[in-house]
Amino acid sequence: MVLTLALLAAIALVWCLTAIVEKIRHGLSTAQAVLYAPFKLAYRISDARIGIARGAQAPVIYVVSHQSRLDPALTLSLLPDDTLHILDPVSAKSVWLEPWRELARTIAFNAEHVFVSRRLVRVLKGRGRLAVYIPEAVEPDIRSFRLYRAVIRIAMQADARIVPIFIGGAQALPFQMDGKAPAPRRWFPRLSVSVLEPMTAPELVARNGSPAASNANALFDRMAEARLATTEPDLTLFQAVRDAAELFGPGRVVVEDATGSRLSYRTLLAGARILGTRFAKLAKPGEAVGVMLPNTSGAVLSLLGLASAGQVAALVNYTSGPANVTAALRTAAIHTVISSRVFVEKAGLADVVQAVEAAGAKLLWLEDLQAGISGLDKAAAALLWRYPLHRQKAEKPAVILFTSGSEGAPKAAVLSHRNLIANAMQAEARVTITTSDIALNVLPMFHSFGLTAGTILPLVTGMRLFLYPSPLHYKLIPEVARRLKPTVMFGTDTFLAQYARTASDGDFSSLRFVVAGAEAVKPETRRVWRERFHTAIIEGYGLTEAAPVAAVNTAIHNREGTVGRLLPGMRMRIEPVEGVAEGGRLFLSGPNVMLGYMTAERPGELQPLADGWQDTGDIVKVDREGFITITGRAARFAKIAGEMVSLGAIEMLVQSLWPEERHAVVAVPDRRRGERIVLVTTATQADATSLRRLGKQAGIAELAVPGDIVKVAEIPVLGSGKTDYVATRDLAVERLNAGSAA
Repeated sequence: MVLTLALLAAIALVWCLTAIVEKIRHGLSTAQAVLYAPFKLAYRISDARIGIARGAQAPVIYVVSHQSRLDPALTLSLLPDDTLHILDPVSAKSVWLEPWRELARTIAFNAEHVFVSRRLVRVLKGRGRLAVYIPEAVEPDIRSFRLYRAVIRIAMQADARIVPIFIGGAQALPFQMDGKAPAPRRWFPRLSVSVLEPMTAPELVARNGSPAASNANALFDRMAEARLATTEPDLTLFQAVRDAAELFGPGRVVVEDATGSRLSYRTLLAGARILGTRFAKLAKPGEAVGVMLPNTSGAVLSLLGLASAGQVAALVNYTSGPANVTAALRTAAIHTVISSRVFVEKAGLADVVQAVEAAGAKLLWLEDLQAGISGLDKAAAALLWRYPLHRQKAEKPAVILFTSGSEGAPKAAVLSHRNLIANAMQAEARVTITTSDIALNVLPMFHSFGLTAGTILPLVTGMRLFLYPSPLHYKLIPEVARRLKPTVMFGTDTFLAQYARTASDGDFSSLRFVVAGAEAVKPETRRVWRERFHTAIIEGYGLTEAAPVAAVNTAIHNREGTVGRLLPGMRMRIEPVEGVAEGGRLFLSGPNVMLGYMTAERPGELQPLADGWQDTGDIVKVDREGFITITGRAARFAKIAGEMVSLGAIEMLVQSLWPEERHAVVAVPDRRRGERIVLVTTATQADATSLRRLGKQAGIAELAVPGDIVKVAEIPVLGSGKTDYVATRDLAVERLNAGSAA
């Protein structure tokens, strides 16, 4: 009895002391502090930014992303007590919530009428405060999205500031709004209260320099930024995967590959630690180590092993040819390359191995490393799998990726741990992902899309990831999909079109959606996948320098012919381009934009971005709702008789004429006009007369219509699936010189 009383007294003392501290820290009322204290203790709440909400000048609307039944209790405890809270019907009547409802004024939520009520506008105009709870959804339905429109309309009528609030970690609570937790349920997860700075509706809309932008979209984007702000900014790649292991369960199988390997989070991180101990003996922390492996569990283990050892993984594009491999290794000052004898033999990469050695790098074979693993190594890794071998800061380099080289020599882009994790979380804040999803990734990790979207995103969000070693196995990949039944897939238009040609109708029927990037998705590809597999292709946009995803379409924000809208946390700037009447050259900034380049002139030396803005080299136009349309590449404009001509636009025109074939439009030197446009195509029926007729119908100047046609069996492509315009141009010049053009 005495022990019980002592325990109760200790609990009461801790409760009281916590309430006193929180009352002083945040200026809470006594009742608020007393009712907030148990939450603070149970959920170790990070609440440093709540002062922004409490200090916001009225009139103000607090927009709370409503995930769990605990959210109203928390916000009633923390927001100023003169706030009017609009609660959902369950919270408005819940018996257990009664003590918290006494802390401030509350009214019941009425989805049909409450937001059109003049009463709310009058409350705000009287220097009032309003808390609105919007159901949390990465891709809200039409009814939920109407709430964004209503809130922004009231804010504009009352000239009120908007403060977004998101409670990070609440998605793991068992008290979900719909009764279903998107992650494994945990009774006492650590919570963090994300609060963004107050902004008026016009300020929200004008942030990207587009005063005509959609108001509702501006608020939706701001709420996505609040969600993103709960991501721990100081996590390295290894730590982010470890945190995912603790959230989703160490025993959860997370990586599988075509060899039959199946790795749980615990096995994956333990294996990475073992490899990391070997890597640490061969290179210093911060040093770049090459990785030349296909999509297998060994590649993921090597990536995380290097992250554990504090080294930088330089992902070598072994499909780019010996000369490019040699140049890449020298540019990044790489002295060691991790590879596999079995892979090199099966892929026929003897010439690439010679290129690695010619660059002065030593090959480290995974087979040799695995053979030297002892029982003691395994035991130590099993105990210490949660801990990296070397402490490293998130802002330090994590990977080096080499740009595709589709229009010139590849460049070495250096991405930090923060860049990679931020980009994965930006995508997770925009596209609905659950732990029941199965991701099929056929894109190689040396391709930034295959690395971040296809590998890191599943690892940190709990998706089951299946890695297939090559995207070029057009007949085998549909069979894999039929057996695996993936729900999410990543690809490029080139690869998706090829899979559709060889697949049976039911092979991809399990897919919820396909995320496509790297090149424009052709209408024909989209149509085939929709009609045959009942699968939507979600088109996005990215570049290696942005880790790579910068914009994406979603279920509710989807406009065919565009690459979607910017990810949360990103900003864009559009600069005028000579000869381009609408739109301009796109510049990007954000947490996912790279640290800088390494160049052949200054090998191994990071050259940071001067002002944090990345020149994408893309010519774009943006509509009032923020959808981005790529109209061309700055490097893919030709100057014909003094006129600027977009080769990309001509390519799309040709595609509409022969949609089932593949085409590439290039410019070659011309003595009279400076340059002339050539069509390289797989369409055997292509003829100049049809092109001229189509150009005339489209209102395109005759000088912009290709006068020469080069017919080929296949258009040259890179390992990433992009058209290889350098090789295509060389092919066109060769055929023209030989007199074999049409």
